[in-house]
Amino acid sequence: MMGFGNMGFEFLAFKAMLMILLLFFATVVGSNEGYVSVIGDPGMKSPSVRIALEAWNFCNEVGFEAPNMGSPREADCADLYCPLIRDHLDGSLNGSRSKCEVHQKVKESDNKLRTGDPFPIDDYKTYTNPDLYAVEKELYLGSLCELHDSGEPWQFWMIMLKNGNFDTNTTLCPENGRKVSPIITGRKFPCFGVGCMNQPLVYHNYSRLVSSGEDHVMSSLTGGFYGSYDLDANLSNGVGNKSYFSVIWEKNLSSGSWIISNKLTTSSKYPWLMLYLRSDATKGFNGGYHYEGRGIMRKLPESPNFKVKLTLNVKQGGGPNSQFYLLDIGSCWKNNGEPCDGAVLTDVTRYSEMIINPATTSWCRPDNLVSCPPYHISIDGERIYRNNTDKFPYSAYHLYCSPGNAKYLEKPYDICDPYSNPQAQELVQILPHPEWAVHGYPARKGEGWIGDPRMWELDVGSLSSRLYFYQDPGTKPAKRVWTSLNVGTEIYVSREGETAEWSVSDFDVVVPTGY
Repeated sequence: MMGFGNMGFEFLAFKAMLMILLLFFATVVGSNEGYVSVIGDPGMKSPSVRIALEAWNFCNEVGFEAPNMGSPREADCADLYCPLIRDHLDGSLNGSRSKCEVHQKVKESDNKLRTGDPFPIDDYKTYTNPDLYAVEKELYLGSLCELHDSGEPWQFWMIMLKNGNFDTNTTLCPENGRKVSPIITGRKFPCFGVGCMNQPLVYHNYSRLVSSGEDHVMSSLTGGFYGSYDLDANLSNGVGNKSYFSVIWEKNLSSGSWIISNKLTTSSKYPWLMLYLRSDATKGFNGGYHYEGRGIMRKLPESPNFKVKLTLNVKQGGGPNSQFYLLDIGSCWKNNGEPCDGAVLTDVTRYSEMIINPATTSWCRPDNLVSCPPYHISIDGERIYRNNTDKFPYSAYHLYCSPGNAKYLEKPYDICDPYSNPQAQELVQILPHPEWAVHGYPARKGEGWIGDPRMWELDVGSLSSRLYFYQDPGTKPAKRVWTSLNVGTEIYVSREGETAEWSVSDFDVVVPTGY
């Protein structure tokens, strides 16, 4: 009886692990007829953990590292290994028991590397500039995490943290890609004084083994990052009135998907914070950055031929100023339509963001055309200009702003914030509206918000092909190739401490088969 019980335990453990692997490989092959995934972890169903964290100052750089925290790049890359232990005499399963292990690919010493530290591998250059060192550290961590289980190699999902404080008395941030000193601007930015653009305290609960189900034979991994931008925070005594973030991953053993649970809290000193889950390109530029990065998208999606699927459960919204993005898509191309090449004076970051917080109003109105794109393209291809008050869907847009290096802008226009990216940027922020519902997006405010968790299938390619983006007259239309797809919130200058809490699972990016 004892031998049979052990063999039964092992069989159940093996069966549980096999189910997770089958779910993963079925998704890799493609669960949607006519479509195939372009990410390394389709539907988030890999049994392995591949999650990294990056933190930024206001202009997507490092500036200065937080005390004792190292360069603000970390990774948790862990494999779940469940071998079968056979009888040492005859190789049979009699008396054997399954024993699962966690194999960590990234050491704590790797995560703690800071500017000037030599990398354990000679292939990576040591920089004394914190901005350049962080770039190299991301590439190094990517090499430790890289997997080849679904065709082209991939590295990790990326958690992005960003501090919205901006000290205009510093020269840390360029203006539309150009270094300026002093910064002269009428724009208002939060900053409590010297040091307000700091990097956060980041703590890491490395992935560990958890067992569940009958007889605890269902094995999976869980772990997380957490921390605060308030450098005097003592989180062992609770959050109190300090800023806070946390990201926790665990397996949904029914669907096989990772559930990424997120929490973000602002404070009086840090009223503007951002926290996203990013699906980034595995090589080349990522949205908002002007250097080589790592990520999870093995092939880049291009408008109009791709969809994004995800399950989103918003538990707390983050207050009225929380610009919660059901999806934020980012890329880069020049105003003449050519791809970006790292030349920050001519490159332009392009973003489109669907904001689902019902408290977010439309700044695009008939009496405020400066916050509207010059025209809207209807589902049947009609071009509707913003001064056509009978037909232009003003409430479909939160705001539009133009790149600061554009030469042929149509008046009236408003220039996007010239400091919060390493180069000029262009924003198209949209709101729930029937115009977008045909592509699977919310039709009305409140859909997909608190108390209404949903699995979304968004025809992002079709919608993004309808959006207006600036281009110089007479130039060949840019290929809209997207290097970053993000979910999360930007709590924009909260009047008091606000908290947003949400989870993401089942995330996938699919393109037509053969595309």
